[in-house]
Amino acid sequence: MALAVPLAAAALPARAGWPDKPVTLVVPFPPGGSNDIVARIISRDLAKALGQPIIIDNRGGAGGDLGAAYVARQKPDGYTLLITSSTFASNAAIRHNLPFDPIKSFAPIGSLAHSPLIVAVNNEFPASSPQELIARIREHPGKYNYASSGIGSLNQFSAELLKVRGGDLQIAHVPYKGVGSLVSDLIGDRVQVYIASAPVVLPMVNDGKIKGIGITSLAPSPVAPGLPTIASALPGYEYETWWGVLAPAGTPAPIVERVNAALNEVVADPEIKTQLLKQGAEPMGGTPARFAALIASEIKRLRELAAQQHIVEQ
Repeated sequence: MALAVPLAAAALPARAGWPDKPVTLVVPFPPGGSNDIVARIISRDLAKALGQPIIIDNRGGAGGDLGAAYVARQKPDGYTLLITSSTFASNAAIRHNLPFDPIKSFAPIGSLAHSPLIVAVNNEFPASSPQELIARIREHPGKYNYASSGIGSLNQFSAELLKVRGGDLQIAHVPYKGVGSLVSDLIGDRVQVYIASAPVVLPMVNDGKIKGIGITSLAPSPVAPGLPTIASALPGYEYETWWGVLAPAGTPAPIVERVNAALNEVVADPEIKTQLLKQGAEPMGGTPARFAALIASEIKRLRELAAQQHIVEQ
């Protein structure tokens, strides 16, 4: 599904001959997900900054891999870009037959936003802080379970990292195929711990259905004001989701730099910051090199975690 974002009348003319036609921003997931929402938040201002319309093209499938593979095959001319997320790195960590090389097939352009996850427990769980959560799991090894949306999900990776940072905490993994049954079991105390994005967890916390224990960023976040960091109990613990933009490998450096400058301009806008924060994300920005380093380090970190914790796609 494609959506053209019209160019505002006040947009600046294109420079150096690029772009001289609309730019397609591929979203590798169906409409309504976080990648899609972030793409639509930035697209109008990105069109202004580049001087051409942005066409949002949803190409979902295989957990984002089909859309990524499509972009990797396109001409490296700057007219087809990919909005990607931390799922890109977690897929690369456990999938060994990807139809692209997660590093060599793309030219990183820049980061857009990042967001901590929220560690939540059901109301029956006898803990209200990160310290109490870790202590309780240590005192009762094997008694508790954590829920996820499946093998290789951010829920699983973040929880397995918690286990490692906690000194091999004994808490079992229960994967679910649907969020509805997961939430029902969490509220009903059939699973006790759930680590997920703020838009998923915070409404339930605010409604009193579950308890928010902490956030997975190293520092406090405006995404969840008042919640402490898990790192306050487990120093160094960090697991965040992030979003950014990639182009096909071989895209000329001047185009990469032009789009990077435009993205940094967009995410610095106060209105865009407000819209992102409403979706549980904080603007990020940065250079292409910084985004490339983030992707490479995340893939390496998650591959090591997957090997250590036996996270294998089934």
